[in-house]
Amino acid sequence: MITYSKTNSNNTDFRKLVAELDADLKIRDGEDHAFYAELNKIDKIKYVIVAYDGKSPVGCGAIREYSDDTMEVKRMYVVPNSRGLGIATEILKNLEKWAADLNFKKCLLETGKNQPEAIALYQKNKYRIVPNFGKYENVENSICFEKVVRVD
Repeated sequence: MITYSKTNSNNTDFRKLVAELDADLKIRDGEDHAFYAELNKIDKIKYVIVAYDGKSPVGCGAIREYSDDTMEVKRMYVVPNSRGLGIATEILKNLEKWAADLNFKKCLLETGKNQPEAIALYQKNKYRIVPNFGKYENVENSICFEKVVRVD
C-alpha cells in the first residue's frame, strides 16, 4: 500500500530521492544541467510529500512559495520501478491540496522539454501551458505550466 507523508526538505528519504532525480536530469539536461541545478536547491523547502511503499520511499514532490498567491511545484520524482501506478498524480494532488489549504490560489511549475513523462503528467492533471516565468523566461528547453487550485 502506498502512503503519503508530509515533511520538509530535511527528510532523509526526500534527499535520497532528489539525488536520484538529479542523476537522471543530469543526463537529460546535458549542457543545461548546471543552470537547472542552481534553480533546484532544496535546503529550505517547508512543504514536501514523500510517497512510501511500505517503508521504502518511492516518490516525492514539493511546493515552495513563489508569490503571494502562487506556489511553485518542485522536485517531482518517482523511482523507475514504481512508475505507472498513479503515485506522481497522488503526490501532485496532495501538493495542490496543501497549497490550497495554505490559501494559495495557483500552482506554477517548470519542466524540461526532454521530460515527456512529466509533460504528460501535468497535462493529464489539467495544468495549462503558460509563458515561461522568472529565470526560465528565455530558456528554450523549459516549458511552464499552471493550475488554479483554490477559488475563493
